[in-house]
Amino acid sequence: MARIDRLWVLPQHDLMSDSNPLRKVPLHAVHEALGAKIVEFGGWLMPVQYTSILQEHQAVREAAGLFDISHMGELMVSGTGSEAWINSMLSNDIRKISPGYGQYSLMLNESGGVLDDLLVYRLKDQLFMLVVNASQIEKDFLWLEKKLGPNTVIENQSDAFAALALQGPKAENIYRKVFNAEKRPLKRNQLLETPYLDKSVIVARTGYTGEDGFEFFLPAELAKTLWDDILKEGGPLGCIPVGLGARDTLRLEACYPLYGHELLQTISPLEAGLSHFVVFDKPEKFNGLEALRQQKETGPARKLVAFEITGPGAPPRAQYPVLRQGKVIGEVTSGTLSPTLKKGVGLALIKADCAKIGTSLEIEVRGKKLPATIVKKPFYSSL
Repeated sequence: MARIDRLWVLPQHDLMSDSNPLRKVPLHAVHEALGAKIVEFGGWLMPVQYTSILQEHQAVREAAGLFDISHMGELMVSGTGSEAWINSMLSNDIRKISPGYGQYSLMLNESGGVLDDLLVYRLKDQLFMLVVNASQIEKDFLWLEKKLGPNTVIENQSDAFAALALQGPKAENIYRKVFNAEKRPLKRNQLLETPYLDKSVIVARTGYTGEDGFEFFLPAELAKTLWDDILKEGGPLGCIPVGLGARDTLRLEACYPLYGHELLQTISPLEAGLSHFVVFDKPEKFNGLEALRQQKETGPARKLVAFEITGPGAPPRAQYPVLRQGKVIGEVTSGTLSPTLKKGVGLALIKADCAKIGTSLEIEVRGKKLPATIVKKPFYSSL
């Protein structure tokens, strides 16, 4: 069996290149002190693992894990025109949520491809926070700023924020201890602003692992204090720091998409199985709407499916060919050896007429064709 530690593969970059300087999160020195393996991800230097991906993965499934997600971007949108403008920029309908809630949404190009996927938090009636992917922060901000509507202001406040994620079945107990919360703090997709020391922390109950959990958005200067407090209270309960490696295996077991893999400018939400995050009948027309309407009428030519390897062999990887009866019908978008299922699993974008659950496939792995079967999503979820 392949070592799970070796299953996280990132593009190789020159970390010292002056032409491509990499950014550091506020907790960079903390990660180094913990002995984390640091890698480049989305233009940032980030911890990929502290101990082993397998140990960190299991901690989240059985107890809790603490992630540094400060590389994500925070764009603040306000003004009397903000609601209508956001609805004209994103695929979901922001009117569905009241202040104190968040929703998943997509930013599309004219052909219906995904420019970015993001979370929109409605902090107040006319104040929103868009949490965008690390590699897309500047691109998203410039694109949105160029299309800014009347009576609307957008600010890139990413540098002012740090962000942590606490995930796992014991996350709520740890949250209660750190913030002295007596009652159930939040519903799924709800958020609140709570005092911490002499500042405020935005707490959201969403997640990216298939487990219960919380995200904390706070002033960057408080990141180390909150990090230490969570590990102090959570350590006896089994909470440990978790890096990008386990974050990827966890999200893949939950079948959550990753921008750059399942989502690209050449992949639409309908192809990616995210049609429930596209609202076709809202008053505001958004980028890609007409292209998606046409695709909805004819049906997408490709579909994103989940598959399991049904025999021995190396785990699947992104861009590996997918075959049906000897013919290539698509490619793997993400793949790994599932620590929970103890088998190779993955997501693949394939021809729609081959995408039925139970269909037998072959994944070409290092020149060998491994048998696989399309299965129902997700591979795992406790929610």
